[in-house]
Amino acid sequence: MGVSCGGHLRDTWDRAFDRCSRFFPCLSDPARRSALSLKLALVVLHLLFPGVLFLLDNDLIEKTKQEPWYTAIYVLLFVATLVQYFITSGTSPGYVLDAQKAVDERDALARRELLASKQPASSKNGSVSITVDGSRYHRVKENATAWTKLVMDLYPPGLSTRTVTCPYCSVVQPPRAKHCHDCDKCVLQFDHHCVWLGTCIGQGNHCRFWWYICEETALCLWTSILYVGYLKTNITKAWWADVIMILFLAAMSISLIFLLLLLLFHCYLVMTNQTTYELVRRRRIVYMRGIPERVYPFNKGICRNLYLFCCGTNSIYRMERLPRTEELEEKARPYTCFDILSCRCC
Repeated sequence: MGVSCGGHLRDTWDRAFDRCSRFFPCLSDPARRSALSLKLALVVLHLLFPGVLFLLDNDLIEKTKQEPWYTAIYVLLFVATLVQYFITSGTSPGYVLDAQKAVDERDALARRELLASKQPASSKNGSVSITVDGSRYHRVKENATAWTKLVMDLYPPGLSTRTVTCPYCSVVQPPRAKHCHDCDKCVLQFDHHCVWLGTCIGQGNHCRFWWYICEETALCLWTSILYVGYLKTNITKAWWADVIMILFLAAMSISLIFLLLLLLFHCYLVMTNQTTYELVRRRRIVYMRGIPERVYPFNKGICRNLYLFCCGTNSIYRMERLPRTEELEEKARPYTCFDILSCRCC
């Protein structure tokens, strides 16, 4: 009897799940279902901490009635943080395959224009244009594909395509790109794979990720201040409420310390034009093994780095070449007083 009842419940659950999967196809994919569950849990956590505060703190409710602008700003920050979270998680980090497709399409278009023109081939060469180090890069095509020629010219001479070809995607990787095993794709300027966001952090969404951390840190700090204010004025009242608030405050304090450290770490990465992968796994990157530890090969100065990070993401297919030996020697030279006065670090 129990077995038949259990089987009937299982069949009912399977039919209900199949019906939901037809309306919501993302539920049929275990990976996407896990990502949606994680996003739902994060939203619930965001609602839980302020919800408990407004439920128990009568003084805060009175303050909201007297000064509604205070709570309005807090709610605005709360909504902006969640919106930034979903925008960042839904933004492409910049996949190498997408960049290769864009280059191939431009190459095919140039070939069609060449064939359509009545000019002889010797007077007009097809070319591919893509942003490299802030300038438009034009390269005449030879036997190799446009993408391969473009990428190989970013590396020092003598490097073979086999050295920089991804063994998983079979795509020629530009400098700073890496294959993500979670996304199963190569990412431009790969930083790390964020479990909370369910996506990689790369060139296309690193700036949005920084803003999300900043907003999350501000929201956590403000909520912690509200919790401390409650405990100061209500510590001698209901003990069970104090225990709940202290536990929530302890969890929030741990989160705040983590967020502050993460924010400072990424500020350092931005100012030196590095990624987490390049900093942590430097010795595993083939083209960076011969570079001294304290030399950042892609560093262009603080001001230029900030500009590229904040304003240089209009095209996620911006690629950087490896610096020449003379440039590395210049970066390795110690700073002097004259360099500081001449803003060499900027």
